[in-house]
Amino acid sequence: MSYAMVMGEALIDLLEADLDGGQVYRQAIGGAPLNVAVGVARLGGDARYAGTLSRDVLGERMAAFLRDAGVDQTGVRRVPVPTTLAVTTFEGAEPTFTFYGEPPSYALLTPADLDLGAVAGASVLYTGSICLLREPFVTAARAAWAVDGPLRVFDPNVRPTLLPDTAAIDALRTLVESFFATADLVKLSAADAVVLYGDDDPAAAAAHILGLGAAAVVVTRGSLGAHVATAAGDVSVPAPVVAAIDATGAGDSVMAALISSLLAGGRPVGLDGWAANVRFALSVAGLVCERPGGATAMPTPADLKARWGSL
Repeated sequence: MSYAMVMGEALIDLLEADLDGGQVYRQAIGGAPLNVAVGVARLGGDARYAGTLSRDVLGERMAAFLRDAGVDQTGVRRVPVPTTLAVTTFEGAEPTFTFYGEPPSYALLTPADLDLGAVAGASVLYTGSICLLREPFVTAARAAWAVDGPLRVFDPNVRPTLLPDTAAIDALRTLVESFFATADLVKLSAADAVVLYGDDDPAAAAAHILGLGAAAVVVTRGSLGAHVATAAGDVSVPAPVVAAIDATGAGDSVMAALISSLLAGGRPVGLDGWAANVRFALSVAGLVCERPGGATAMPTPADLKARWGSL
């Protein structure tokens, strides 16, 4: 059976909201890799999640949420530390995250916790995001990445609040480029590219990442759509017009949709094939932006058909 192995963090987002003229925080289950796993499952794919969840009440809620979403949790290890919280504030629809919890409950997966046979049997392996900033998770991710078999999919998902200085940015660039070099697909945002490379030109960032060895690169650009690049060339794919209220999880939904397409159809043939997958992914993200954000916003095929008709 074709399945995706998704490695990374699960945490609780506290989303800023207004209530009777005051600010409150709405609890939402999140973490980019968890969002991706849920997104793949909601789109009808087989998603298997490998990561650590706290044994506290919030960890129990996340485990139940994953189960209800149809995500396999065989690769989950429960840990005796409080669940990490991500306090999320907004400027317009765009979120900014500040993280609380030490040690981070999401980054305690060790190489010994991995089922390397399950990794090898996957059609797609995804990792990335803030879990790679911490041990022992990064060593576990490297061990999985070295396994032959699955298509390797990576998203740096840069969070500037976790990068206090130039040295931290340089270290992150070195780290993520070691994954870029052997990736079948790299997905990053234009904002990620600015932090990593100091350049807001998505074509330049994509060309650099291709030069490192990645087979395909997708740079998302919010309402401007995405830039898609392979060795065969590059193309811009426009985003659908939506009434965005919350972009939380939109990039993760792009990743989930791209993985869903890889599970259904394998590696695309040529630039046109990648562009078609990205066009579908942007339609998924557009719908997510019209909903309150996080994992709960990830749509089903029926949701997509109701919003967009035939894709």
